[in-house]
Amino acid sequence: MTQGRRKPSLELAGPRLSPWRFVMAFGTVSLLMDFVYEGARSITGPLLGWLGASALVVGVVTGAGEAAAFGLRLISGPLADRTRRFWAWTVAGYTLTAVSVPVLGVTGILWIACALVVAERVGKAVRSPAKDTLLSHAAAATGRGRGFAVHEALDQVGALLGPLTVAGILALTRDDYGPALGILAIPGAAALVLLVWLRARVPDPIAYETATDDASSGPRTEQARRLPRAFWVYSAFTALTMIGFATFGVLSFHLVERHLVPTAAVPVIYAAAMAADALAALVTGWLYDRAGARTLVALPLLSAAVPLLAFTTTLGLAILGALLWGAAVGVQESTLRATVADLVPTGRRATGYGIFAGVLGGATFAGGALTGALYGYSIVTLIITVAAIQAAALILLWATRAPRR
Repeated sequence: MTQGRRKPSLELAGPRLSPWRFVMAFGTVSLLMDFVYEGARSITGPLLGWLGASALVVGVVTGAGEAAAFGLRLISGPLADRTRRFWAWTVAGYTLTAVSVPVLGVTGILWIACALVVAERVGKAVRSPAKDTLLSHAAAATGRGRGFAVHEALDQVGALLGPLTVAGILALTRDDYGPALGILAIPGAAALVLLVWLRARVPDPIAYETATDDASSGPRTEQARRLPRAFWVYSAFTALTMIGFATFGVLSFHLVERHLVPTAAVPVIYAAAMAADALAALVTGWLYDRAGARTLVALPLLSAAVPLLAFTTTLGLAILGALLWGAAVGVQESTLRATVADLVPTGRRATGYGIFAGVLGGATFAGGALTGALYGYSIVTLIITVAAIQAAALILLWATRAPRR
């Protein structure tokens, strides 16, 4: 490398952490916070049902929560890029989630509970573009697919522990939601402490990213300021898959409403789905680094299989459907984020994550409302509709030749 093109020094980022140590530490923050919000999400459907919600209300509220988690990133992403205060956005978003979940356990009013479910998801919207941008810098050195996959796998350790803890407390307290959600304040506080420590250790993670034309400090061209066409094609494909994707709120509502399992067993099933999430993330993350975005063919196939199995009245098939749901989420949370990092220039990356999430948010809201409404109307119609949507997504993927790394 010539002296005119110096590689960014890790010394600029403060005391040194290797890229993998940064990924692991950030993954531990996510582990603790997933303990919090995945523990809560595992019983959102039954909790809202206990407060008087119908399947449609559960579908709309959980869909609206996901829409907020995605759609509001249209604002937080560009603002994070503009302010360059990625750590501040990350800390603020995690704090909102850590506060919202314990309060959810003590309300007995349906509309307040619905608002808190959405508020927890708003916390995700606030932090995610900035968090993913910070992580993408370290993942540039570890391999995008592998870095995001390992981070997601650590996420899911928390996603296992949270629902299992909630299930245990529900069993001990005979379905008392207050203590089950209140205990989640402990890992939430621990996550915030670790996050502040990590920010002090690595204040500027962009130093991890190898110097390229994209990361250089020179003036940007108009082409660099625009998001590439491949990014929009990729967004359209993934949005279509999410329109035909059921939320776990609807799945868990079905399990309890049809008396397939007791309420306390729902978090255990959710924990198993999160284990499937972690495994799918690791497999597709490694495949992505080898084969590129062709790996994404797994997403519509998994999404189409979920309602076919999950909405049966046979317990074994319903649980298998929940596991496939978790595997599809694993692809969404690892490989999809890695692809965005490869498609979008560094200076626009938080904006790219925000816009991508906004597109998916609208699709997720539509998917939650659609599956909730069709569940109340006809499960057979629901299955056929989802299969048709995912078939269209596969056709789009084939027709556009989803971009390779």
